[in-house]
Amino acid sequence: MKRAFIAGAALLLSASALADECGNASTQVEMNTCTAQQYQAADKTLNQTYQAVMKRAATPQRDLLKKAQQAWIALRDADCALIGSGTAGGSVQPMIINQCMTEKTNERDAFLASLMQCEEGDLSCPLPPSS
Repeated sequence: MKRAFIAGAALLLSASALADECGNASTQVEMNTCTAQQYQAADKTLNQTYQAVMKRAATPQRDLLKKAQQAWIALRDADCALIGSGTAGGSVQPMIINQCMTEKTNERDAFLASLMQCEEGDLSCPLPPSS
């Protein structure tokens, strides 16, 4: 329950941040640039969270996490290519893809962060509780 709350709060905050940061962009190029920067920031945060989870995980979980992360990247990229396909060739396509990548990256970050909140006795959580 605690993990679901944390994940939900992170998603709400990321959606409002997206609207606030790009609200002043007035051209498509500015919106594309803004959303690209947001994706880069989300990706950086995800990478930090991923590294923290990797440090906490035992060796078998590290191997599984690495495989899961690679599979997730492929799924995210394929999903966002699909989402952006409706605007193929248009100037808005980079923005649509960047927004998708940011949203999915923030969702993944929230999920991985929830793994860092494992409580003692929670058998559904693969990481040991924090000390």
